[in-house]
Amino acid sequence: MLPFFPGLLTGLSLIVAIGAQNAFVLRQGLTGRHVPPVILTCIAVDVTLILVGVAGIGTIAERAPLVLDLLRWGGVAYLTWFAVRSFRAAASPTGLDAGRASSAGRRSVITATLAVSLLNPHVYLDTMVMLGTIANQHGPVGRWAFAAGACVASVSWFTALGLGARKLSGRLSRPSTWRWIDASIGVVMLGLAAMLALGG
Repeated sequence: MLPFFPGLLTGLSLIVAIGAQNAFVLRQGLTGRHVPPVILTCIAVDVTLILVGVAGIGTIAERAPLVLDLLRWGGVAYLTWFAVRSFRAAASPTGLDAGRASSAGRRSVITATLAVSLLNPHVYLDTMVMLGTIANQHGPVGRWAFAAGACVASVSWFTALGLGARKLSGRLSRPSTWRWIDASIGVVMLGLAAMLALGG
């Protein structure tokens, strides 16, 4: 089950970065309105994309190994860029602004959750292509342990962010907190890029 831990670490590194989805979950958590549906929707979307990515890239690996190799080197480039972006963010950190709370109904909130989760092109690159590519470096069995780790990361993060929003909001609004988070993410991404370049 060793690939579980790289999967957990990679999943957290990709998901913790400041974005519209995290801000939305935090905002709902602060208001206490429709928090469980928001959390479950985010988790369902993330887990589905992770599993589809791992299965899809696995099929490609079996039928067209060259494509997987190209994806691997594309992944190295992407992870390196992600690391550089994280280091730049650490150099000029900003807090996570929850923004103004929404008073919309449950259906509207779920629709908004789906929108912030699926209308970002990076979610497909990060969750499906990137995680799928890295997972498949661990072989036919190990890739699913990696995927399990990434799924646990998703469940843990969204649950903690949504249910712990009121306690986390103070710290997440501090630029100093995000300096450490972004710097740590940068280090992890560089390490993953090196592992991927060496063949996992």
